[in-house]
Amino acid sequence: MKWRNPLRTLSERPLRLPRFKPYVPEAGDPSIFWFNSERDDIVREVTRRVAAAHSGDRLAMELLLNDTAMNESSRLEQQRDQEAKDSLGFWRGLSRRIARMSDSEKRDAVTQIVRRYTEDVAGNFDPRVYDLSTHAVPRLITGIMRPSELPRAMQPGENVVDRLLHVEGDIDRLRRLQADSTLVYVPTHSSNLDSVVLGRALVRANLSPTIYGAGKNLFTNPIISFFMHNLGAYRVDRRIRANVYKEVLKTYSQVMIERGYHSLFFPGGTRSRSNLIESHLKLGLAGSAVSAFSQNQVRGIPRRVCFVPTTINYELVLEAETLVEDWLKDEGKARFIIEDDEFSRIDRWVAFFRKIVSQDSACVIRFGDPIDPFGNPIDDEGCSLGPSGEAIDPGSYVQRRGTPTIDPARDAAYTQDLGEVLVDRYPRETVLMATALTAHVLFRRLVQATPGVDFFTRLRLRGEVSMNREDLTREVGEARDRLATLEREGRVRLSREVRTHEPAALVDRALDVWNGYHSRTAAKDLGVEITAEDPTLLLYYQNRMVPFATDIAGPDHAEAARIIHTIGNRT
Repeated sequence: MKWRNPLRTLSERPLRLPRFKPYVPEAGDPSIFWFNSERDDIVREVTRRVAAAHSGDRLAMELLLNDTAMNESSRLEQQRDQEAKDSLGFWRGLSRRIARMSDSEKRDAVTQIVRRYTEDVAGNFDPRVYDLSTHAVPRLITGIMRPSELPRAMQPGENVVDRLLHVEGDIDRLRRLQADSTLVYVPTHSSNLDSVVLGRALVRANLSPTIYGAGKNLFTNPIISFFMHNLGAYRVDRRIRANVYKEVLKTYSQVMIERGYHSLFFPGGTRSRSNLIESHLKLGLAGSAVSAFSQNQVRGIPRRVCFVPTTINYELVLEAETLVEDWLKDEGKARFIIEDDEFSRIDRWVAFFRKIVSQDSACVIRFGDPIDPFGNPIDDEGCSLGPSGEAIDPGSYVQRRGTPTIDPARDAAYTQDLGEVLVDRYPRETVLMATALTAHVLFRRLVQATPGVDFFTRLRLRGEVSMNREDLTREVGEARDRLATLEREGRVRLSREVRTHEPAALVDRALDVWNGYHSRTAAKDLGVEITAEDPTLLLYYQNRMVPFATDIAGPDHAEAARIIHTIGNRT
């Protein structure tokens, strides 16, 4: 059998636009509009940096080649798919040849592997597709969700997508900063829809589009793949465990930020299976932004890098059932990719959007106040502020004896400090929705009604614990009022509905959102009684409330709240 070289298949691309006249960027266009003219040079620069780091001596090259061949062979043996048929023989053959290769051949092999990985990662941006996605697609979705509105939906004006999405934060400041700073959005991650809704939020806020990393599994859907490939996404194959591939990803991100491309990545890594607010971050790409700032300082480029802590908050989560079940399985904690969740099924998309189409603000994107690479707040003029509110020069953090220097260990330490700031900021910027509040009160009653019962036994008590509707409404109101106090203290945010609606309306809203979408309803309305029908789903939605459980509990609920608060230690 003739084996195909995997370094060739890596560069295969999904659907492209027909060959129209290329778009010529104009002055005033967002920086990403210029990306395609720089793409080849970016690939060359990433390849040069990564390959040079390993080509200085024979041992370094042998380590890279052996590590890559071993990890790729192991991955493909487990996949047993078409890629394995095409590529496994190549990697096995490379492993056998390494010891006999000359230094020159090793150097060429290292460069070829790095370049092909980089080609596979590097994204693409087509302004025509961006225009299509920002104007036609939202109206088309409106027509799909409400066919009777299709003629009106194709006209300028409000559409279902914009009605579902609410954007919060100091948008004016971000618009000012993006003119002379590189913005790095670092959002929480709950759903594979996150990149889509955050991209729409940027459009709504009149903020520049960004580059962003997307799991390669998302490129298997030809429609989603088409838009991701043409809207700045770079492909991240989490199945590849070779160390050099991780270096390529970090270096690609660093080079893009050095060149002023606004970026987005999820510090949580993958979606939060539990729906808990992220507290354990993967900081590799965040570190690339810190390193980019240092590199530009050394080169005398004064452009600032500003991190924007962002939260994405849903009333109904598309993949909730699959995610929480995966979290509760021991093996789920080690998995990076779920191949068969609701996101991969078009029928679930349609059911999801039709379920939430009547709900205003079903998703809230909140842009928090920006910080510099060292966790310092940034004022309205873009200046970093010290502990006493005085203006400071962030460039001084990367200087030694007054001269900017490159120091990877120093930057890694700064990245860890930055991660701690983000973990502190996420709860403060989280927007609590009616489903989270109602689920928390119901789950708290379940815990209170089952003293001494272990965590997993409670989850099997389907439909066995109920609350009187009046009690549920009253406790939802009490919890909301205590949350409002926390909001005034800057410790959390409430959605407009939670802040302004009557408690009975919040309960009705949550029950309506859950009813009829998930295969098992979270809570069942029996009239006078509301039953905790699926404790697992209630657990998932209430987990957003875990950091605040003890603060909003009255004396009668203190012990149950304490037990709920410990759920955060499961991650």
